[in-house]
Amino acid sequence: MTAVSHHDVAFARLLVSSYQRLTGAPLWPSGPSHDGETARRLYEDAPFGLLAHDTSADPIFIYANTTAQRCFEYTWQEFVRLPSRLSAAPGGQSDRAGFVRSVAERGYASGYRGLRIAKSGRGFWIEDVTMWNLLDADGTHHGQAAVFRSWTDVSEDRTGG
Repeated sequence: MTAVSHHDVAFARLLVSSYQRLTGAPLWPSGPSHDGETARRLYEDAPFGLLAHDTSADPIFIYANTTAQRCFEYTWQEFVRLPSRLSAAPGGQSDRAGFVRSVAERGYASGYRGLRIAKSGRGFWIEDVTMWNLLDADGTHHGQAAVFRSWTDVSEDRTGG
């Protein structure tokens, strides 16, 4: 799967429906009801970071909403060429890989917290992360998506990591 457009209605439907099907909860409880508005709001207005990568052997990001772009300091064009593994800090690669594997095996996982690196080199924690398999109604696998509902710069982290 190649990168989708910012406001791709079919992809927004896949994000929302696969999340609901696998977790039993809505991705965004206060979200709009019609598809075009859902796609726009997920990309432009969501109060959480939302990312997706494809199914290639070394998965590449195919989607990143504006909240994720601000956190990671990448533009859309930069994000959709980036291998998703490069979003994690070098020391967090095995932790990230384990989380991705558990999602592949179980369909979704939540409660993750991981150290990430912005384009500038700034470290930040993504927190309250849920990752899920992007499965359409026919069960076709299109990749994985992740939502992170909060984030903290490493310099602000008082928990000691």
